[in-house]
Amino acid sequence: MTKNYYEILGLDKNASEEDVKKAFRKLAHKYHPDKKGGDEKKFKEINEAYQILSDKKKREQYDKYGKSFSAYGGEGADPFGGFSAGQDFGFEFDPSAFADFTNLGDLFDAFFEGIGAKQKRRTYHRGADIEIIAEISLEESFRGTEKEIEYRVGIKCEKCEGKGYDMKAGLEKCGTCAGRGEVKETRSSFFGSFAQIKPCKECHGAGQIPKAICEKCRGIGKISGERRIKIKIIPGVGDNQIITVKGVGEAGERGAESGDLYIRIKTKPHPVFRRAGNDLFVKKEIKLTDILLEKKIEIPTISGGKLRVEIPASFNLKDNLKISGEGMPIFNGYGRGNLIVDLGIKTPKKISSKAKKILEDLEGEIE
Repeated sequence: MTKNYYEILGLDKNASEEDVKKAFRKLAHKYHPDKKGGDEKKFKEINEAYQILSDKKKREQYDKYGKSFSAYGGEGADPFGGFSAGQDFGFEFDPSAFADFTNLGDLFDAFFEGIGAKQKRRTYHRGADIEIIAEISLEESFRGTEKEIEYRVGIKCEKCEGKGYDMKAGLEKCGTCAGRGEVKETRSSFFGSFAQIKPCKECHGAGQIPKAICEKCRGIGKISGERRIKIKIIPGVGDNQIITVKGVGEAGERGAESGDLYIRIKTKPHPVFRRAGNDLFVKKEIKLTDILLEKKIEIPTISGGKLRVEIPASFNLKDNLKISGEGMPIFNGYGRGNLIVDLGIKTPKKISSKAKKILEDLEGEIE
């Protein structure tokens, strides 16, 4: 009878990959045979369910074929067939580490690495990525500009050139791992006695240790300092848009590559214009007489000039007036957005009797 792997992990069929991983870790921790109250049979069952549901293809096959599905392939073959649980393979098979494997391929990688078929030397950590904010005006966003950015960050130590040690004194072979960069650890588990190859903690997998660490950076390879760079801001750049500059973030550990710099653009509020995408909005108060006399009105533009526009006949003042091509440049594209004019009627505080009489005479002419 086919097992219900979802029930074993306490999940439903809509569970995400992350849900599967969390459920497995929780149950594996609870039923691990090495723990008090653990259950070897239950643990194996949980692991079998995880191996299927954490693998996209196997999960699809299981969902599709149900009872016809075999956890170890169509023929029901056990991938560990031919090996006994207590046999010494020369590598460590730690069930608690299953939570770090997403499928059986990862498990086999660990197998072959453990018996020496694949050896990995430690690489030092890449530097962290940094994010800073650069404020620009709306006019700078319109025209484009160059900005000089200055920020504090971990920079490569000049004295040791980022190596972390006195280069004149040099390096020597690590005595703990005999220069291999790896050590063999053996321990017992319910599967039997196994050994695992691990990076040497003394040399961090490098196989060599400094004869004398750098006094300035204390062996890290970087110190606190300032960077100053120039960036080019393209016309039309948007608010909150991020510009990435490679390799100028935090310096890496002992000569490893530096992180990247992310510059978040913040546009300062403008006293006249409001931006929405590539369009600009502006408010303009006009006199009623300007409309009646069909006078042209002046509208400011982001370029610093003024446009003289005429209100179209029968224009509804509740609507906005759109002027094409007078907005912001389209970032990394062609053309410009629109200038949207929000018109407001400015009424006089007082009106003379003469003006009132004229308006009364006009009232009959205006439909």
